Amino acid sequence: MQVVIVESPAKAKTINKYPGPGYKVLASFGHVRDLPAKDGSVLPDDDFRMAWEVDGASSKRLSEIAKYVRESDGLILATDPDREGEAISWHVLDVLRQKKAVGTKPVQRVVFNAITKKSVTDAMAAPREIDQPLVEAYLARRALDYLVGFTLSPVLWRKLPGARSAGRVQSVALRLVCDRE
Repeated sequence: MQVVIVESPAKAKTINKYPGPGYKVLASFGHVRDLPAKDGSVLPDDDFRMAWEVDGASSKRLSEIAKYVRESDGLILATDPDREGEAISWHVLDVLRQKKAVGTKPVQRVVFNAITKKSVTDAMAAPREIDQPLVEAYLARRALDYLVGFTLSPVLWRKLPGARSAGRVQSVALRLVCDRE
């Protein structure tokens, strides 16, 4: 049996019908780890090392996924084809390796842009590795969001009552413009 990981339970239910009886499709429910909102989660002086944290609900899901992966013949990561989806696959795989659930089992990454039988079966026939440049783009965005956005948002909250956050792109763009000026 191959374990297939997708992001949402709705996708898991639909996709489970397509590949056949040798597959078990499970959902990660989106991101499984995040940076804690405390100082020291991103360390610029230590090659931007990041300290990730798994929340309680994700921990339970990852334990269930690990159980299935231990009993499987392999793992297929089928999260969304964008930067965030690539990062989710990377996080899931990293946690499963920490839990010693993967071992020497084959790990494949597949992507599809539609949830149809043809798209899913075509993707399964053309697996690839995790796209490390996409993961690194996610890590850079996340580090900048943490380092700049987390410090800029409280300023906005004081100056603009009702503001939610500095945002991802906006905070980094503002920082670049300020540094340049």
